[in-house]
Amino acid sequence: MPIFPFFNKRRKVEGAAADTADAERITAGGQIGRPGATVILTQPDRFDLDIADYIAAIRQAENVDYSRRVRLYDQYAEATFDPHVFSSVEKRNSWTLGKSISFINADGTVNQAVTAQIESPWFDRFVRDVLDANYWGFSLFQFFTDDHGWTDYFLVPRKHVDIDRQIIRRHQTDLHGVAWSEYPNLLYVAGQEPLGIYARILPYVIYKRGGFGDWAEFAEVFGIPMREYTYDANDEEARRKCLDDARQAGAAQVYVHPEGSSLQLHDASNKTGTVDVFEKLIERCDKQISKAILCNTLTTEADRTGTQALGTVHENVEQRLAKQDGKMLLHVLNYHMTDIFAALGIDTTGGQFVFMEQGLTMAEKMEIFRTARRDLCLPIDDDYIYEQLGIEKPQDYEARKTRLEAEAAQARMETQAAGARNSAAGFFAGAPHAGASEW
Repeated sequence: MPIFPFFNKRRKVEGAAADTADAERITAGGQIGRPGATVILTQPDRFDLDIADYIAAIRQAENVDYSRRVRLYDQYAEATFDPHVFSSVEKRNSWTLGKSISFINADGTVNQAVTAQIESPWFDRFVRDVLDANYWGFSLFQFFTDDHGWTDYFLVPRKHVDIDRQIIRRHQTDLHGVAWSEYPNLLYVAGQEPLGIYARILPYVIYKRGGFGDWAEFAEVFGIPMREYTYDANDEEARRKCLDDARQAGAAQVYVHPEGSSLQLHDASNKTGTVDVFEKLIERCDKQISKAILCNTLTTEADRTGTQALGTVHENVEQRLAKQDGKMLLHVLNYHMTDIFAALGIDTTGGQFVFMEQGLTMAEKMEIFRTARRDLCLPIDDDYIYEQLGIEKPQDYEARKTRLEAEAAQARMETQAAGARNSAAGFFAGAPHAGASEW
């Protein structure tokens, strides 16, 4: 996966000082209210998608001589509204987003200054935007230092970026733009696929949306009973009264006709089977979306033929995929942002960013100690147990331990004695009650 940092401390600006920060910053705004913005934003084109629109957008994006992704990215924005797409993306990203990252010096100690920077709010947004490169195809960042001295960044709107010619367009429909080299501290992160994962799932989002629409129409037509009004053909007042009643009675279908005329409805021969067609179509689309994002299906939904063992296999595949995303993030931090960190006054020389392993809970530690002593008969130092559980050791530890061991021994003896009495009572309970005189 190519990741390219574009490092340029200063560029020349005609008619202004070369070190003017505003001239070097990429800014975004609308047609009004933000004069001088580098990028003029345009709202996504919301429309009813179909496969023809998808194919046309793919062809425009894959054009070798003149690639345009504006139409495709508008469709991506529509796909993110799908609940299954949203939950699958969040599920895959949650592993990396939930990990704690620290900067470790060469001697193994934690660098508090650098770690404090990445624990600020900008870093959580940055991790998510880096991961989004896999779904959208790329992410382009510009880093800077804010007014409070903290690192921050601007995510360049993807519809305004031409990655083939490496330019940034002021308007998304412009033919030309400003070269990346004109701006300092740019970082380009490319996804694993040229057009991103969303390009694979869009057809299923389109078919799913169409299936829901057809299902809703089917429910409206066949799920609500039809009302019938009849009137005397010679009574115009009665006809108007029937029409007024029909309008005020709700949204169900209405048949208003004079006496003597009729309407015959031909229902579907198998309404239940028709409903199953819609449901199976939507379920199949969701499964294909899960496969494209998570490389499995059983970790997001139940399957009639799924087993616990098969679910475990799918979960292991998902974990390996999440680890790849984490490795991708560490490569960005440790290799491709070195010069950018240095330009921002953050010294990362000789150290590295790492994931900090999460410790065991107290319940998990207690279970480990219990198994080690009871089942494996392993000696464990008492002081170590107190330290790991975070419990203060009492001053009269030896006296308390002797008393507790005596009480435990007494309890074991009483338990054994009670068991022996119960065994004897059970044996004699089976003897005959009659004496020898009855023989």
